[in-house]
Amino acid sequence: MAEKKKEVLLKIKDLHIEGYSDEEWIEIVHGVDLTLHRGEVLGLIGESGAGKSTIGLAAMGFARDGCRISGGSIEFDGMELTTTPESALRALRGSRIAYVAQSAAASFNPAHKIIDQHTEAPIHYRIQKRVEAQEDAMQLYERLRLPNPHEIGFRYPHQVSGGQLQRAMTAMAMACRPDLIIFDEPTTALDVTTQIEVLAAIRDIVDQFNTAAIYITHDLAVVAQMADTIKVLLKGNEVEEAPTEQMLGSPKEDYTKSLWAVRSFQRKQKPRPKGKAAVPVVSVQDIDAAYGDVKVLKDVSFDIYAGMTVAVVGESGSGKSTTARCITGLLPPTKGKILFQGEELPASYKDRTKDQLRQAQMIYQMADTALNPKVKISDIIGRPAQFYSGLSGGELKSRVDELLDLIELDPSKFYNRYPPELSGGQKQRVGIARALAAEPTFIICDEVTSALDQLVAEGILKLLDRLQRELNLSYMFITHDLATVRSIADEVVVMRQGEVVEQGPKDKMFKPPHHPYTDLLLSSVPEMDPNWLTTLLEERGVDNVGEAANTGGKK
Repeated sequence: MAEKKKEVLLKIKDLHIEGYSDEEWIEIVHGVDLTLHRGEVLGLIGESGAGKSTIGLAAMGFARDGCRISGGSIEFDGMELTTTPESALRALRGSRIAYVAQSAAASFNPAHKIIDQHTEAPIHYRIQKRVEAQEDAMQLYERLRLPNPHEIGFRYPHQVSGGQLQRAMTAMAMACRPDLIIFDEPTTALDVTTQIEVLAAIRDIVDQFNTAAIYITHDLAVVAQMADTIKVLLKGNEVEEAPTEQMLGSPKEDYTKSLWAVRSFQRKQKPRPKGKAAVPVVSVQDIDAAYGDVKVLKDVSFDIYAGMTVAVVGESGSGKSTTARCITGLLPPTKGKILFQGEELPASYKDRTKDQLRQAQMIYQMADTALNPKVKISDIIGRPAQFYSGLSGGELKSRVDELLDLIELDPSKFYNRYPPELSGGQKQRVGIARALAAEPTFIICDEVTSALDQLVAEGILKLLDRLQRELNLSYMFITHDLATVRSIADEVVVMRQGEVVEQGPKDKMFKPPHHPYTDLLLSSVPEMDPNWLTTLLEERGVDNVGEAANTGGKK
C-alpha cells in the first residue's frame, strides 16, 4: 500500500455505549479508544456481539435505535461529535463520513435506478449538479471496474449481480469524496471470486483518494488484505491492537489466538451407500431451467443419499440457488426431473401433496429477513408443526419446547421472545428449528453460516451435524465458503454458469488435478497473509480486477 499521511482524522477516547433492554439501560461498549489517521485503514474484528458495528456507527456520531452514547469523546477532524447538534451531524453523514452496509441488496431502494440513488447526496449537499454528478458516477464505476460503466448506473438494483451492487454502493459512498468510510462487512455474502473484485476495488479507491476507513469484519483473512492496523474486540471491550503484520504474526492475547486458529470442526466423511437397495433421497436428473427466455440451468444432475451432505459450490450466478428452487418446486424445470426416494415429484410445488412438501424444507441465509420480527419465536417454530402435523394447544407447546431444546435454546427463556431480541447465531438456530418442525427427511441449507462470525458458524455446523446424525437427515448445503465445505460435506458439486463442471467425494475434490474453474475457486480463498491479494492478482496477470473471475486460475 502507498505510504499514508499521519494526520489524525478520528480520535475516540473512553467510549461508552448503552443499550436498552428489559426496561433498563445496559452498557454494551466499555471504554474503547481508537485513533485513525488520514488514508489509514483500521480493521475491527471480533465475534458477534463484540460491538464492532456499534463502534463503527459511533464514529459517525450515531447510535442505532435502542442505543445511546453514554460517555467518552468522539473527535472527527477537530469536531467533538458527542456535543455537535444533530443538524450538523446530518450534514457530515454522507458528505464527509460515509457508510457501506453489509447487504447492498437490502440497502438500495429497488424502485429507483442505481445512478439516481448515487447522485442524491452530491446534489443534496450542492457539491455537484445532476449532469456533473452522473458523469462523476460513471468515472467512479470505471475506477471500481464495473462492466459498462456508462450504462450500469441506469439499471435497477435487481438487474445487477451482488458483487456489482456492492461495488456500486462503494462508489456511492465515494460520491462526495468523504474523509472517512465505514465498511461494515461489505463482502460477507459474496462468493470468493466476486469478493476478490470487491476487495481490490475498495483498496484501490481508498488509496487513490487518501480516504481513511474503518473495516468491520469477522473474516480474519479478509481484514489481513485491507487493514494497516487491527483492533480486536470482545463483548464491548478492547482485547488488543497492533499493526496488521504484527497482529497476524504474534498476537498477544489468548482470545486473539483463538480467533486466528483454523476452524477445528471436521466431520467424518461418509461414503455413498452401495448395492441395489441404495436409492437416493433426492435425485436431480438432467434438469434445465429458465427465467423467462433466459436459460439458467443446463443438464444439471446429482444425487443426495440418506444421512449425507452434498455441498453445492460456485460463484454468484452459477445456478446453486436456482437448482434449489427447482427441487422445492418454486421454479419448475423446463426439462428433466426431480425424484424423491425413487418417485418423480411434480415439477411445481402447487401440484405436490402436503407430505411431499413436508419432506423438503429450507434454512435461509439471512435469518434477519427470514424471520418475521413481529412474531414470537414460539409461533415461528409452531406454525409448521401446526400446518403439517395438526398440533394445537398443549401438544403444540410441547413440540415447540422439544424443538427449542433440540437447537440448544432454553424454552423458558426463548419461547416468548421476538427475533430482534436474539443474536445472529440464535436467529439461525430458530430457522433450523422451523425447518425441523415439519419433520423433513431432506433440508436445503442456503448459505446458512455466511453472515456469522467464525466461532458462531462453527457452533451452527456442529449443531447441523448432530441433528443429521440423530435424525438421519440429508442436506444440500449451498455455500461459497470452501472452509465450510471441508468441515461438513461428504460430496461436492461444483457449478458454473448453470452447469455442473465437476463433482465427487470431498476428499477427491480437494486433491489435484482440478477442473480449471474448481482450481480458480480454491485459489481464491483468502489467506492470512497481508500480501496475498496483491500476489494473487499479479500471478493471474489481472490489470482489470473484473477479469479475475474469467482467468480460470491461469496466468
